[in-house]
Amino acid sequence: MVKLFGRLSLTLLLVVGTLLLAACPTRTSIGRIVRDPGRYAGREVAIGGRVSNSFGALGTGVYQVDDGTGQIWVYSQRYGVPGDGAEVGVRGTISQGFSFGGRSFAVVMRETERRH
Repeated sequence: MVKLFGRLSLTLLLVVGTLLLAACPTRTSIGRIVRDPGRYAGREVAIGGRVSNSFGALGTGVYQVDDGTGQIWVYSQRYGVPGDGAEVGVRGTISQGFSFGGRSFAVVMRETERRH
């Protein structure tokens, strides 16, 4: 009985772990996204890097993330705008053709989650 319970617990743990990992997008290099934005349009991706430029007001704005392979603008509606030089990990959806604050951006990530 103890062996059966142990096997069931292990199987359940493996299934739950697999489902959790499958729900999280793997980190994608910004260079890959910028080279082929159509491939990533509408898809959720995760990126990480250093903030190289930012502007916004009242908790909404855009900031540029550089991971060494390229740079991409990230639109933030909920989390505010991090300062220049901050290290961030961001998850969001890729969009093409976006305007904010009188500026146009060819490719932008719409942020859904951020980690510092």
